[in-house]
Amino acid sequence: MRIPRALSRFGTPSVLVGIAVTLTQPLHGVGGLGAAGFALILAGLVLAFLPTRPAGRAPVPLRSPVEGRWVPVNSPADKVPSHGTHELGQTYAIDLVHAPDPDAEWRPVRSGVVGARAEAFPAFGRPVHAPADGVVVAVSGWQRDHRARNTWPGLLYLLVEGMVFRSPLSLATLSAGRFVIGNHVTLDLGDGVHAVLAHLRRGSVRVRRGQRVAAGEVLGEVGNSGNSSEPHLHFHLMDRARPMLAQGLPFAFEYLDDDGARHTGVPGGRRPFTAPAADTARRDAAQEAGAQPGIG
Repeated sequence: MRIPRALSRFGTPSVLVGIAVTLTQPLHGVGGLGAAGFALILAGLVLAFLPTRPAGRAPVPLRSPVEGRWVPVNSPADKVPSHGTHELGQTYAIDLVHAPDPDAEWRPVRSGVVGARAEAFPAFGRPVHAPADGVVVAVSGWQRDHRARNTWPGLLYLLVEGMVFRSPLSLATLSAGRFVIGNHVTLDLGDGVHAVLAHLRRGSVRVRRGQRVAAGEVLGEVGNSGNSSEPHLHFHLMDRARPMLAQGLPFAFEYLDDDGARHTGVPGGRRPFTAPAADTARRDAAQEAGAQPGIG
């Protein structure tokens, strides 16, 4: 079953209204309203998780928000919604884990009880780049970088924390998932397109609200803030600045697979790719167009 895309944006508001109506039943004393509130909660959950019909627009062309070799996780190339939910406009979201060593296979779960410190992961501190020219519309950078939660006990804690603490706290403060996505930057790319770059390192954000940035400009660094299992970059596009009512948008960027083949699109989950540095990408594009690279 696939629902119309327009309905997916009402999942979170429906849950919020339903909670408000249900919890205030002792005040208004109308039993029917309490039942209606419960129905709104259920409807909101259905809208948040059911697949939608395909997007009515082509993928937005971007440059990669990271450089070097990475492993994509929860990729929209494999399923939509990629994270299992349309909540916060993340229908087409992707998680990127830095994997510089081709001989070191990335594993989502590691042995042990307590995860390693964030600094122990190669992704931690890697620069995060603007995927296109745009204007900063939201910035958050004060949340701490916690230990990895990529052990079985850690993943269980991550799940409970997200449902019991971070998600309710985000809803209670009407902060549209701030405590879930952690430190982040949201950019207005124009034409109704907004980019979210999340789980950034505490204190690393280099931009401020209202600032205009250029494609490739460093916005901050990869961290492990928010509801995150290990240091990585969470990235997605949405159709408005406020995630509460946003719909996710598809995107595409150029990358190389491990065989050196060039692609334009979204790399599939667990299939490593390399995103060239901005100057390399410009040089390659110039050569393909038959132009001579500039000197100096």
